[in-house]
Amino acid sequence: MNRRLTTAFRIFVVTVSLWASSPPIVAEAKTQLTPNTIQEVDPQTLKELLATFEQAEQAMQARDLESIMGLYSDEYLYHGLKKAEIRKIWSRLFEHYKDLESFHTFSVIRAVGSGSKLTVEMTCTGVVWGTSKDTTLRTPLDSWYEEIHYLKKENGRWRIVGNVGGESQPVLQFGVAPHPLF
Repeated sequence: MNRRLTTAFRIFVVTVSLWASSPPIVAEAKTQLTPNTIQEVDPQTLKELLATFEQAEQAMQARDLESIMGLYSDEYLYHGLKKAEIRKIWSRLFEHYKDLESFHTFSVIRAVGSGSKLTVEMTCTGVVWGTSKDTTLRTPLDSWYEEIHYLKKENGRWRIVGNVGGESQPVLQFGVAPHPLF
């Protein structure tokens, strides 16, 4: 068993090394639904929600801080982080990384509430990649598994609002860390 793990690890390291040293990829928005995605929103809402992540991708690639921040609600709150802190994080990412791209795989999309209290929960597994300007190493900058992106419509656009109620969990589950970018 130990020999198989060692071999698998070596293959993984070689694969990552080869991939990381390859020329930069011209990134495209990479959003997808799993084959069994639970969709509890109408087709137009789904199209608008996915377009929000397409806009995020375009803003990342253009390194357009104002456009990416336009996708966040002014009421954004995620594990104690507010919109101003997210702006600083994105600014630092743009300063230190190039060729940013993200992947989002949605497994559940559901509307909760109604009217001005309508929120959409998008259960997602994904990653944000970037290439270090200093080392040219391709690096995962953030990744998440079955995280819920919460969005609400403001001024005709879907915006990222953080976690429900903005409350931090007192103790995070083992192996769970906040993923504030989306």
